Amino acid sequence: MPHDHAEHLSPSGHPYRQDNDGPLTYWQTMEIAIRELMIEKGEVSAAEVTAQIEAMDARSPANGAAVVARAWTDPDFKARLLDDASAASREMGFDIGPMNLLAVENTSDVHNLIVCTLCSCYPRNLLGLPPDWYKTREYRSRAVREPRAVLREFGVQLPETKTVRVHDSTADMRYIVLPARPSGTENLDTHALAALVTRDSMIGTGLPKDPA
Repeated sequence: MPHDHAEHLSPSGHPYRQDNDGPLTYWQTMEIAIRELMIEKGEVSAAEVTAQIEAMDARSPANGAAVVARAWTDPDFKARLLDDASAASREMGFDIGPMNLLAVENTSDVHNLIVCTLCSCYPRNLLGLPPDWYKTREYRSRAVREPRAVLREFGVQLPETKTVRVHDSTADMRYIVLPARPSGTENLDTHALAALVTRDSMIGTGLPKDPA
């Protein structure tokens, strides 16, 4: 099956990513080659690939927000989430795959921050696509070296008495932050609470919305 690769080449002949015009990595080049070979041999169709990509793109932080909201209102579920976040997420119908998911809780004494120093491992099934800044070398290095400074740049001001714990994700182990429930939300149901949970609050670079 012939394929026209001209749109992926720079004037010098090097392949470029379509998202930021940077050169493709070895693994990206291999993915394209294997995908096109499988389509050519009839192992998978282009439509099936497109459908899977669309399903992945449809994931959003709403899944994670639903998990957090339930944990805020159901002490037994919260205990199960902190003990085995993978099983608790599946209990709510979210297929997170084979990865080991850990939930870490923000408290009055501890604030958790998630990073992936080697690449950009991220619980996409619960949080959707990772933000661009999460994948940058600057965030990945500074979050470990100077987490308080990074948090201040995101608008999160923490007292010096509060401990900041940085958790490094891997290909096999991902994290989700269970943010502290905002005050003044005692009468809100899980749907209203979920609306207060932001993507960044589940990474640790933000806090839930103020109900007021």
